[in-house]
Amino acid sequence: MSTPTYVGKTFRFTVDNGTVFHNTYAPDGTRLHYETVAGPGTGTAEDVDLHAAEVSPGVFLVGWTEQSGMTVTHAMNLGTGTVHAFWTYETPDGRVAELHTGTLEEI
Repeated sequence: MSTPTYVGKTFRFTVDNGTVFHNTYAPDGTRLHYETVAGPGTGTAEDVDLHAAEVSPGVFLVGWTEQSGMTVTHAMNLGTGTVHAFWTYETPDGRVAELHTGTLEEI
């Protein structure tokens, strides 16, 4: 497989709930540095290990687990600049799952 087109790049990911991330993918595609730049959690940042696969031409499924235990999966369509995101996290009432959509813009 050729090098995925997102590696070594930074994208602004704007989520349907108003949260905005800057996601920077390592040149080898195995790590992600994200920063929350707007919305809930503004100012948080973390480096995570990525698990990724190209599931269709220009469509990548990428996932990771954050230090908090939150799990995140993105289906990124680089042709349309769209993302379907699924994440889970723990609350006092149990684990919560959320499905979101958003847009990608290379910065």
